[in-house]
Amino acid sequence: MHLLPPSQFIFPDPMQVDPEGEGLICIGADLSPSTLFEAYTHGLFPWFSEGEPICWWSPEPRCIIRPHDYHPSKSLIRNMKKWDYQITVNHAFERVIRSCSLPRAYAEDTWISEDIIAGYCDMFDAGYGYSIEIWDENRIVGGLYGVTIGQGCFGESMFSTQTDVSKMAFYTLMLIGQENKLPWIDCQLVNDHLLSLGACTLSRQDYLNSLQDVVKQPAIDWKKYQEGVFSSKTIAQNARLSE
Repeated sequence: MHLLPPSQFIFPDPMQVDPEGEGLICIGADLSPSTLFEAYTHGLFPWFSEGEPICWWSPEPRCIIRPHDYHPSKSLIRNMKKWDYQITVNHAFERVIRSCSLPRAYAEDTWISEDIIAGYCDMFDAGYGYSIEIWDENRIVGGLYGVTIGQGCFGESMFSTQTDVSKMAFYTLMLIGQENKLPWIDCQLVNDHLLSLGACTLSRQDYLNSLQDVVKQPAIDWKKYQEGVFSSKTIAQNARLSE
């Protein structure tokens, strides 16, 4: 993990500039690791379409999931045992984010532009990003990526090309959260899919209050996970990553 230089940009307090809770806080800046670090530690994240200026958001309410409240579905456990995929951590960050940027069946457009990809890859290289990959032999078939600061774990996007594989990556992330006693994992914007996985909402003020403590805690030791290759069957049977 690299010590980042101070950001040249100062982000405003979301509660002051957006008292109505519409979510859009400011426009501009860049996507350098220092800027992304500053934004995430102040409760903001970038979300904009390609060709538009960078927009920074802090929604009301905030969507989170508490790892210890997560319970995988019976169908997910069956598929993890049936197909026995290989699961890795931080082995293919760029491949995951590029896969997440591809058009989906329900939407041709994507907000994950080349600028976003470059910014988050730089964030990962600096030690503030993570990815979880699902492999079918030598082929990556699903995964997710996000930002990590202290004990703050911020989810960005996930993808799958086979049944339930993104949920397998999500389950793996929940186990990492449980093993590190994370109070929550940030899911940003609420939607039905996240709610079906066990997500809930916090008021923006409660999220921002909690965030200030979470990002100052000792960082998650991602190395102990990225050194291994996990079996989906073993995870489904034992409900843990660590021996």
